[in-house]
Amino acid sequence: MSVLDPIYAVAKENLQKVAFPEATNEKMMQAAYETGKEGYIIPVLVGDTAQNKALAAERGYDESVFTFVDIHDEEYKSKVIAAYVAKPGTMLKEKAMSRRMENPLYFAMAMQAVGEADVTFAGIDNTTGDVLLAGQMIIGLKPGITTVSSIGLADIPGFQGSEGTLLAVGDSAVCTNPNAEQLASIAISACDTVKELLDWEPRCAMVCYSTLGSGQGELIDKVKEALRIANEKRPDLAIDGEFQLDAAIVPAVAAKKVNRESKVAGKANVLIWPDLNVGNVAVKLIQQFGHADAYGPMLQGFNSIVCDCSRGAPVSEIKGNIVMSAVRAARSKK
Repeated sequence: MSVLDPIYAVAKENLQKVAFPEATNEKMMQAAYETGKEGYIIPVLVGDTAQNKALAAERGYDESVFTFVDIHDEEYKSKVIAAYVAKPGTMLKEKAMSRRMENPLYFAMAMQAVGEADVTFAGIDNTTGDVLLAGQMIIGLKPGITTVSSIGLADIPGFQGSEGTLLAVGDSAVCTNPNAEQLASIAISACDTVKELLDWEPRCAMVCYSTLGSGQGELIDKVKEALRIANEKRPDLAIDGEFQLDAAIVPAVAAKKVNRESKVAGKANVLIWPDLNVGNVAVKLIQQFGHADAYGPMLQGFNSIVCDCSRGAPVSEIKGNIVMSAVRAARSKK
């Protein structure tokens, strides 16, 4: 049984409309088609409908699996723009929005912003920067969140943590050197993401090379300040630190090193790296030496779910990320 099986089951029970603005890409259309045909999502192909239908036929796909949205449909475009500009706090006015919606990525996100789609899934033909910019401009950030970040899910053979072999880690892909405010946002977003995706009660550890003052320096000060900000903004969340990694996930080590009450120490299910250097190296160590399967990265911090997949990802991995994004969208509504 795969660790993703329960997630796939949730997706089937809560079908979400996933907008694909890069449907002309062969891998993207295949992933959209297979996840739709298997009953996990409602795939919405956004672009030139004539082109998308021709490509679907050429590739042997049953077009009834797809919903097609044509960016040249002026009546529908006007409807989406009117709904968007009527929303409070939106950045763009009607003319500016109309110009940007000539791009399928912006068209898809505009649909999502007004409830015509639940997720925008891109990242092969558009760069990460393209997706982040469009997301921040059209979808916007959640209240209290100052930065977009990412989280991944690691399935580590032989590891027995508080959630079995699973451990959520972030940010390993987006924020290079977050300041304390940004690091706090990453921790808060990570807690919300694992709650949405896995229905866990998040226990989030801010990790570095010190456990409760055992080390000193600017890097540790940043983590401490981030913890203070996160706890102040979201006292409802179990976010604690600063911990060394072993004190965060090993109960016996936590019992020795953490001489105060903690809901997180020794039983963390979410780890927050202090910067991308640590995050990138740590994930590759987990994969290479721990033989872990790593799922993600999943973008977080937006008002609703936006996904930027890896350009080099195989179709199987893209499908997994599509389904996880759909489940996050479904659970975030609850």
